[in-house]
Amino acid sequence: MGNSGKLAPETLNAQALRQIDAQTGGLTPGIFPSTTYVRDRDYELINPDHSYGRDENPGFVVAEKVLAELEAGAAGLLFSSGMSAAMAIVQTLKPGDRIVAPKIMYWGLRKWLVVFCEQWGLELDLFDPSEPDALVRTVEQGETRLVWMESPCNPTWDVIDISAAADVARGVGATLVVDSTIPTPVLTQPIRHGADLVVHSATKYLNGHCDVVAGAVVTAREDELWERISRVRLQGGAVLGSFEAWLLQRGLRTLFLRVRKASESALAIARRFDGHPALKTVLYPGLPSHPGHEIAKRQMDGGFGGMLSLRVKGGAERALEIVKRCQVFTRATSLGGVESLIEHRYSIEGAGSPIPADLIRLSIGIESVDDLISDLELALA
Repeated sequence: MGNSGKLAPETLNAQALRQIDAQTGGLTPGIFPSTTYVRDRDYELINPDHSYGRDENPGFVVAEKVLAELEAGAAGLLFSSGMSAAMAIVQTLKPGDRIVAPKIMYWGLRKWLVVFCEQWGLELDLFDPSEPDALVRTVEQGETRLVWMESPCNPTWDVIDISAAADVARGVGATLVVDSTIPTPVLTQPIRHGADLVVHSATKYLNGHCDVVAGAVVTAREDELWERISRVRLQGGAVLGSFEAWLLQRGLRTLFLRVRKASESALAIARRFDGHPALKTVLYPGLPSHPGHEIAKRQMDGGFGGMLSLRVKGGAERALEIVKRCQVFTRATSLGGVESLIEHRYSIEGAGSPIPADLIRLSIGIESVDDLISDLELALA
C-alpha cells in the first residue's frame, strides 16, 4: 500500500492494509486449506512463494503483515499458540545460555521455562518486577543471552520500563523479548522502546473472541536470530490451520475499538473500587497510586489496558466467594475477549504460585461498564 505511512494505525488495521484478494477482488481475504502447491511440466513452482502449507500458507500473510506494521517491526510470524511462539524463541538458544525473566509472568510459560531450561542445559534466573533495579542486579550476575519480560506483568500488573530494560539487555549483548499480549500494539509498541522481539498470545486481544488459539512474534530486524526462529517454526510445524488464520485476521480488524473500550471501562472500575472497604488494594497501572503509574504513562499511549486485579480482605476463601457471587462477569480462565471474565488466579496456578491467594483477576470486555460495576458491588457487599 503506497501511502501506508500517511494513514493512522486504526485505518491500516481496520482495512487489513487494504490487502484485496488479487484473484477475485474480494474485500475479505480468502481461506487457503491447500497443504501443497503445483509445479509445472519443468518442475518449477507455479507460484515460487508457495510450495508447502507448513510455513507458506498464503492465509498467514495478511495477519503477519498487519502485526508487523502495528508493532513498527520488520516482519511477523504466526504460530499455533502463544506458547509455541515463546518456545520457538527459547529453542534458538544453546546449552549453557542464560535467560533472565520476571517471577510474575504468564504462569504457563514460567512453569515450562523452569522444566525446559533444566532439561536443555539453560540457566534461568527470575527477578522480582516489583523491586527497583532487580533486573539490573539479576542480569549482572551472569552472562545473559535472553531477557524476557512483560509490562504490565500478569496478574499483579507491575510495570517494567521497556526502554531501561532494553539498555540493560543491550549492555550485555542480550536479546530483549517483550510479551506484549496485555497492552497490545494499540497501547504499547515495544520495538519503539528498544525491544528486539515482541511476542503475543494472539488467542487473547488480537483475536478477541475466545474462538482461536494462536501466537505471534514480531521482530525489529530480519537478522540471523529471526532466521533461526523461522526455522524452528518450519521444522517444528507450529503453524495455524487455515481457518484459524482467517479468524485471527478477521478479529484483528476491531482491535483498536475493543482495546480502547476495555481500557476505558477498566479505568472506571479501578477508580470506583479503589479504597473499597472490602479490598486490600486495586492493582491497575492507570491509578496514580500504582507504583508503576509514571512508567506506564510514558510507555502506554491511549489507555492502561483492560486487565486489573483485586486483592480481597479475608484471604482465598473470601476471594472465591466473591467470584462465586458474580453474575455478569463470567467465571473462566483467559483474557482479552469481548466478554468480561473473573477468576481466582491462585486456584488456577496451584501450590508454589507466587501469586497472592487473595487475588482476583478481571479481564474487562466491551459490556456496559455500569453493569460490570453493579455486579462487583453486589459481589463485594
